[in-house]
Amino acid sequence: MATDNLNNGENGFESARKAFGDTAAGFTKQAGARARDYAAQGKDRAVEALDGVASLVADAATQVSEKLGDQYGGYIQQAADAVSGLATTLRDKDTDELIDDARNVVRSSPAIAIAVAAAVGFLVARVVKSGLTPKAVNDEPAATPSPAAKPRAARKPATRKAAPKKAAPKAPLADTPIADAPAPDAPAA
Repeated sequence: MATDNLNNGENGFESARKAFGDTAAGFTKQAGARARDYAAQGKDRAVEALDGVASLVADAATQVSEKLGDQYGGYIQQAADAVSGLATTLRDKDTDELIDDARNVVRSSPAIAIAVAAAVGFLVARVVKSGLTPKAVNDEPAATPSPAAKPRAARKPATRKAAPKKAAPKAPLADTPIADAPAPDAPAA
C-alpha cells in the first residue's frame, strides 16, 4: 500500500512536471511570436526613418551641388545612396534573417558589437530623455509644463541640528584583562 502511494506520487509529480513544461513551452512560443511582431514593427519604422533621412540627404546634396559644385554634392549624394541602400536591404530581408545576421556579426566581432550597443543605448537614452518634455509650438505653452518650468516653492534655509555629543573613545586595550594586570616588573601590592 505504501508503494502504491509512492508510485502515485511519482506519477503525480511527473504529470505536474509535464503540465508545467507544456505551459512554459506555450509561453515561450507566445513570447517569441510577440518579439518577432515587435521586431517587424521596429524594422518597418526603421525603414521609414531611413527613407526619410535618405530623402533629406539627397535634397541637401542637390543644394550643395548648386552652391559649392558637383564634387561636394557628389559626396553627399553617395551618402544618400548608402542610406537608401541600407533601407532597401532592411526592407528586403525578413526579420529572422536580420536576427541571424546580427548574431553572426556579434560572434565574428564581439568588441565592435559591444561598442555599437553602447552607442545605440546612448542614443536611445538621449532620444527618450529629450522626448519626455513636450515642446511648445508657435511660442504657445505646452499642454503640460515641464518640471523645470514649474516655479519652485520657496525653501526654508536648511538648519543643522546639533549632533549628540559622543563619549571619548576608550583606549584600544582598556577592556582587556591584560590592561588590569600589573606589569611583570612591578612589585605586587
